[in-house]
Amino acid sequence: MSWTDIWNYQVLIGASVAFLSTGLGALPVLFKVRFGPKLHDITTGVCAGVMLGATFFSLILPAMDRFSGGSGLANAGMAVTGLLAGGSFLHLANRFVPHEHFLRGPEGSNSQAIRRLWLFVFAVGIHNLPEGMALGVGTGTGDESISLPLMTGIGLQNIPEGMIVALALIAEGFASRTAIFVTLATGLVESIGVLIGATAVGFSAAMLPWGLSASGGAMLYIISSEMIPETQKNGFEHQATAGLMIGFAMMMILDNAFQA
Repeated sequence: MSWTDIWNYQVLIGASVAFLSTGLGALPVLFKVRFGPKLHDITTGVCAGVMLGATFFSLILPAMDRFSGGSGLANAGMAVTGLLAGGSFLHLANRFVPHEHFLRGPEGSNSQAIRRLWLFVFAVGIHNLPEGMALGVGTGTGDESISLPLMTGIGLQNIPEGMIVALALIAEGFASRTAIFVTLATGLVESIGVLIGATAVGFSAAMLPWGLSASGGAMLYIISSEMIPETQKNGFEHQATAGLMIGFAMMMILDNAFQA
């Protein structure tokens, strides 16, 4: 099997979307744009809702449809197994890889021994690599009803997410050039994840539903462990929840629009 068979045009577009949308989000730091806590929490809530919708409509449901267990219950059981495996992998990475959340502070082993900049990089990498792999698995299907909503959803949420990353680095005292460079690097990590995910499922069609369900589990873990808690610290949790519901509704509409 050649690389062109695995990395179809949807995979390459997905990798480009992951990188460019993240970089686009970093541009406002050049114009001294700053987020207040309320807007930060609402924006993060919308991102979480978009990702939750993408996880459900573009990863978990397609995984259940593609398992060949026979009955709906058997397919659901295999999808749950993959989902828990993906979530468990992220739990282990979150526990043992040193990193630092923008609001919650350091986690993992030996966090104090590593410069704060690299802690930020590790934190975003833990988030973006599995997110990119999920996009790679989705685009690797070659099915536009899966790949297009996933690309749209991840692209839309990467723009404010890239802005949040860049502004968080500015708030920590880093220069605008450094903030933009690091944000672009996180987008590149996500693009690499796209290629990894597509390659993994490209070698075996039987791996596809497992890849979809595991990616869904990883995304759920990120949403619950990383994104939602970031919206609950400043007293704007109700507005952030409204943002999450709006983001989820957007993905419902997008998914049905691409199915038409």
